[in-house]
Amino acid sequence: MSLSVPRGTAPGVVSDLVREWISPPRRVEQFVDDPAERRLIRVELLVVFAVTLGLSGLASLLSLLDSLLLPAGLSEQTVAINVPQAQSAVVDFLKQLTGVIRLTAWGALGVYLLYRAGYRLSAVGLDLAQKGKDALRGLGLAALIGVPGLGFYLVAHAAGINLAVAPSTLGETWWRPVVLVLLAAGNAWAEEVLVVGYVLTKLRQLGFRENTSLVFAAVLRGSYHLYQGFGGFIGNVVMGLVYGRYWQKTNRLWPLVIAHTVIDVVAFVGYSLLSGVVSWLP
Repeated sequence: MSLSVPRGTAPGVVSDLVREWISPPRRVEQFVDDPAERRLIRVELLVVFAVTLGLSGLASLLSLLDSLLLPAGLSEQTVAINVPQAQSAVVDFLKQLTGVIRLTAWGALGVYLLYRAGYRLSAVGLDLAQKGKDALRGLGLAALIGVPGLGFYLVAHAAGINLAVAPSTLGETWWRPVVLVLLAAGNAWAEEVLVVGYVLTKLRQLGFRENTSLVFAAVLRGSYHLYQGFGGFIGNVVMGLVYGRYWQKTNRLWPLVIAHTVIDVVAFVGYSLLSGVVSWLP
């Protein structure tokens, strides 16, 4: 995600380009001025996030408060992301798949509501017209966020502001890598569709400035990672600022979904593989 400037561009033009990237103009073409319709948009936003990631954010905040009330410091506690859901391996497998379906449905809800509001897939960057470029951009964004993100997590944990995060505690079964990949894709789909494509579009309809919408969406993203500690919150807010601005400037959502999927697959599957190797060491 770079700001490309043609060779020979005047310094004043470069300054304008940088200023527009940092503080883009308000998108007035999507503004809804009908009072009744604006009320419906607000209600829709409230309902959607009350049953999806907004509720997760509240639960995450309560989880962090619970951790802070324990005698042990945050860095001495561990939290797992993907955990067993049943004693039976078969039942556990099926319950993990229900989690994948739920995440997929959350993202699909956002797409459906945008479609009902008159937005086609291309309007939010979910068409396949640039699938090759989207994939490459997604890999680039994954590297941009994933590598520094791992470093920041280690620093936050060492500083005592983050719990130790175990991406997976699922048992060694044939379906574990399959489920972890599906959960990674489901997380990416739900989060990027709802917290970027859906909410930023709706805030444009309400007349919010681009930067105000960006900060709101980034804080929302950070809120449902509070269970990991303050480091998890800060890291995901930064991720939200980068991803949100990328979408605001390019209108391509697939790169964000791909990047998020790659990061989670590396974290979930990589951690499980590493744990398996360590368990075999003497």
